[in-house]
Amino acid sequence: MADDGTEYESGDLISDQAIPPGETLSDELHARKMTQTELASRMDRPPKVVSQIIAGKKAITAETAIQLEDALGGISAMTWLRMEARYRLALARLAEAGTA
Repeated sequence: MADDGTEYESGDLISDQAIPPGETLSDELHARKMTQTELASRMDRPPKVVSQIIAGKKAITAETAIQLEDALGGISAMTWLRMEARYRLALARLAEAGTA
């Protein structure tokens, strides 16, 4: 339990930073030498969508997570959704604390 009474599940990382899953996506693309446009094509989505995800401006939905899993392999849809949920939760906590 945190000092503020917040309860956390085992394995939760508590951070004062909100890291968008788009950073992980950007790192993956770089490691694979793949462009955003190529990923968008594999996902059958406009390149703007991939750009917005990487910038943290667009959330990764269940549909998008499945498309990322299929297009990239190696990272499950559930992992993408967990990263997104943790990011949005961190943003909410930062906003509540007045630090966002």
